[in-house]
Amino acid sequence: MTQAVIFDMDGTLTDTEALWDEVRRELAAADGVEWTDDATAAVMGMSTKEWSAYMASHGVGATPEQAAERTIGALLERYRHDLPALPGAADAVRRMAARWPLGVASSSPRVLIERGLESLGVRELITAVRSTEEGPARGKPAPDAYLWVAEQLGAEPARTVVVEDSGTGILAGLNAGMAVVAVPPHFHPPSQKILDRAAVVLTGLDELTVDLVDGLAG
Repeated sequence: MTQAVIFDMDGTLTDTEALWDEVRRELAAADGVEWTDDATAAVMGMSTKEWSAYMASHGVGATPEQAAERTIGALLERYRHDLPALPGAADAVRRMAARWPLGVASSSPRVLIERGLESLGVRELITAVRSTEEGPARGKPAPDAYLWVAEQLGAEPARTVVVEDSGTGILAGLNAGMAVVAVPPHFHPPSQKILDRAAVVLTGLDELTVDLVDGLAG
């Protein structure tokens, strides 16, 4: 039986993957370089250390530290004005919280995760939060963040259910030995090959029910 549920953040609960891309493209343009679709795909799921190094190596920001500071600052400004939640996100979290301990494992910086959860009105329902920028954890598709959150929740990986949108995130859950619920986004959806490895593929968070999740793990 399922012991815990762990959510991704960007693209799963909040419709922010496109915002990240817009900010990166704007910063690249300001620095006189092009941010390509290949670059967008490459950084999805990376930790802050990883994506900031990638940006700097492609001419966006003089250093990884500068690239990270500019990107996070621009996103915080966007979040203050408009943080788009995905349909049914808050209700889905509340349904899961009524039955299991919950965690969030995200490649976003901690400050953006916290801002997002507060905006959704569900921060108090999340027991454990892990950003891949914290500690020595690798970014997705490495399983590090998901394994850390499951440990904090006292759950066995095989009895933990992950809710994800991206290909790298789905692979991270699978690499952690967890059952994955995929909710593909409209922005850079995963390949069918990756989606076929998920335990179940949903068209929206309204379909994420207790009965469904209860039958996926263990």
